[in-house]
Amino acid sequence: MPLRFLSSGESHGPELNIIVEGIPSNTPLLDEDINIDLKRRQGGYGRGGRMKIEKDKAIFTGGVRHGRCFGGAPVSIKIVNKDHQKWLYAMSPAPVDEDDPEVKAQLEAKFISKVRPGHADLAGTTKYNAPDVRDILERSSARETTSRVVAGAVCKKFLSLFGIEVFSHVLRIGEIELSDEAVKLRESLSYEEFKERVEASELRICDSAETEEQMKEYINKIRKNGDTVGGIIEVYAKGVPVGLGSHVQWDRRLDGHIAQALMSVHTVKSVEVGIGQGAGMHLGSIVQDQIFSDKDKADKEFRYSRKTNNLGGIEGGMSNGEPIICKVGVKPIPTLVSTLESIDLATKENSQSHFERSDVCVVPAAGVVLEAMLAFTIAREFLEKFGGDSFEEVKRNYESYVDYVRSK
Repeated sequence: MPLRFLSSGESHGPELNIIVEGIPSNTPLLDEDINIDLKRRQGGYGRGGRMKIEKDKAIFTGGVRHGRCFGGAPVSIKIVNKDHQKWLYAMSPAPVDEDDPEVKAQLEAKFISKVRPGHADLAGTTKYNAPDVRDILERSSARETTSRVVAGAVCKKFLSLFGIEVFSHVLRIGEIELSDEAVKLRESLSYEEFKERVEASELRICDSAETEEQMKEYINKIRKNGDTVGGIIEVYAKGVPVGLGSHVQWDRRLDGHIAQALMSVHTVKSVEVGIGQGAGMHLGSIVQDQIFSDKDKADKEFRYSRKTNNLGGIEGGMSNGEPIICKVGVKPIPTLVSTLESIDLATKENSQSHFERSDVCVVPAAGVVLEAMLAFTIAREFLEKFGGDSFEEVKRNYESYVDYVRSK
């Protein structure tokens, strides 16, 4: 069974439901493995009021017994939406009495006919013949990324058992990018020290306190102006074995799968692997990652090393043993306090766009969602190559392959 996940639930509905199918039996899994990433998703400078309402916690509803996935059963998890209590009529699954004054008042207050540029509102209402923009907004809302983080956390736990780790950090917010000193700082730190610096930062950057303060002031200025801002995130996976994906058919290439998964995240508008666009700006002698035999690595997973990693750990649609690195462009979210020029579907006239409680900057939190999608994609490719019905079987297959790779 290929690894997959499905989710259901709306932004202001009773709960979110996530089913992850294909995790091998006997894989260790605790709610804390998921809750840590749920908390990370709700953090970051520039978030809105919803984060103060919801304190997301994973609740297992199937597939986990005594701290392990069991019997090949799908892992099912729910997240309760606390804010739903204020939306009982507007989001009721059952028909409601529209003649009741209280019900009528809530329905009118929650009804939306003014669409937001940059959101799913206009295309969605047209496609699904929706009489109320809320029919589209509730599912297309970025609240859905909570479900992705849940599924991704399950995959991150599984990958960690094989020494694979997925992480992200922010490179740029709007006009402000990391300082020249940030590169030197990162090179001077161990991986654990780098992670610690990023996790301690509200903006998920590894840079000086001056740069972080400059970014915060920039976000505050944008908030005051009623606007929003995007940025650029680097997301990567280290410890990925050689040979995930394939060059044989177009739809088996690892970089294609990763690009699709990352592009599927709500605010993402660009995905680059390795140096991305830079590969079109330099000569082949500079871009290609030259290979040399590293005798110090002979007793490890792969004896060959690279002097650079410009191609982001993927060649010919396959992982090559180097870290997989992607740079992702995240747009400003489309719900602005200042509103934008748009239309009112009810009157068919020009209007201002709808505003609902919103964030100013979601870039730091978006990195956590991107981690989830990268982890899911790598876990799916990993299980396609080393698959088995139990964790023990997958581990045997993986270790056999590692022994083979060491002999190359």
